[in-house]
Amino acid sequence: MESGRTNRKSGHGNPGLSSATVRSLHLMLHNALNRAVKERLILRNPTEDRIAPKVQKFEMQILQPEHIKTYLDAAEKRGLLPMFYLELVSGLRKGELTAFLWSDLDITNRTISVSKQYVKNPNGELTLSRPKTETSVRKISISQEAVDLLVAEHKRHPNNPYMFPSPITREMYHPDSTVKLHKKILKDAGLPHIRSHDLRHTFATLALQNGVDVKTVSSMLGHYDAGFTLRTYTHATRQKQDEAAQTMGSFMAQVM
Repeated sequence: MESGRTNRKSGHGNPGLSSATVRSLHLMLHNALNRAVKERLILRNPTEDRIAPKVQKFEMQILQPEHIKTYLDAAEKRGLLPMFYLELVSGLRKGELTAFLWSDLDITNRTISVSKQYVKNPNGELTLSRPKTETSVRKISISQEAVDLLVAEHKRHPNNPYMFPSPITREMYHPDSTVKLHKKILKDAGLPHIRSHDLRHTFATLALQNGVDVKTVSSMLGHYDAGFTLRTYTHATRQKQDEAAQTMGSFMAQVM
């Protein structure tokens, strides 16, 4: 946790790994060595003597609803409205967003297919791969407004397979470039800083708060199960529980 990061360029200069990463690695090693004990390859599991760190919880930030129009107006002035509008209505990961092709859009059924993403390999090079889990390979329904924006975007570069090509290279955007663009949009709009990944959190939070069921949100995000979504977005589901409690309270008051 103090100096476990091998790639010093990532992690915003922090040489340590997060508590969540360390805990995940501990769990993986613990399970593997437990199997080794069962198969009598080793006498005991050495990870039994190690205590995994508790996961540090940080308050989740989102783009507040009252700031969304200001943010999108600033994105439009930079010619980036379709990209960031799609992010806010789909919750795509940045690697999925930059790998998005025109052929991934189904205009008739108003869906987008997510079957690939660009990720950094240990050498820092970009590679195209399938999403990290099979549940991340998915189709996401989008609104007609989103479809219209994507169609208009494609007309700007009809011979380019990428939905959002870089205006400089005409190739795909580097995923980190979208982070820089996001920061510029926030600065143009005079909005407080949030991470580009927080746009994904914004989508999930607002969807849950506006009545979209957690299983649907989970499948749209590509989570491996709805329980993970529930744990991640407790703040959003708690608001719905409060509303449910008020509804039941009103019902019982009428009955009594």
